[in-house]
Amino acid sequence: MKSIEEKGRFRIEPLTYSRWHDFEKLFGERGACGGCWCMWWRLKRSEFNQQKGEGNKEAMRKLVESGRVPGLLAYDTSEPVGWISVAPREEFLALERSRILKPVDDKAVWSVVCFFVDKHYRGKGITVRLLEGAKEYVRRNGGAILEGYPVDPENERSPDVFVYTGLANAFKKAGFSEVAHRSKTRPIMRYELS
Repeated sequence: MKSIEEKGRFRIEPLTYSRWHDFEKLFGERGACGGCWCMWWRLKRSEFNQQKGEGNKEAMRKLVESGRVPGLLAYDTSEPVGWISVAPREEFLALERSRILKPVDDKAVWSVVCFFVDKHYRGKGITVRLLEGAKEYVRRNGGAILEGYPVDPENERSPDVFVYTGLANAFKKAGFSEVAHRSKTRPIMRYELS
């Protein structure tokens, strides 16, 4: 499968089963953050908490093994350095329960719900590259709208653990526009892929 985006030494690739070990390496022992393994948005809260850690890792492995692509990996040469979770909105159960992130309209959208970047690569534009790769991936898969739910911390530095949905500035740099703002610090941003 052809790379989605390649700029210099960085490239963006879909997480397929052949890249599972790269995903494990990037997420490390803790599953990125507290045993999440990027399942927070995909499960009922009780199910997520019950299988935190190894159970969530196994759920993600089964998802990838089934042939579905739950997101994209960023590589620096051959080293996995970043992750973006992107899929059709309906795959993320937590979005359906959110009052703040409820649908803006009845259009079919793909959603970006999570990022994870290796600590040595944070602040180097990897999230913008991942967003560019996500735009191309969604376009190739027939999507017309890509939506994200970043935080906009109002000029205050937030600890990395609290910006896993991305920062509004990164989305703006990738060409996204705000379409709703139901909370002080969480805009809904879109990119039209037409």
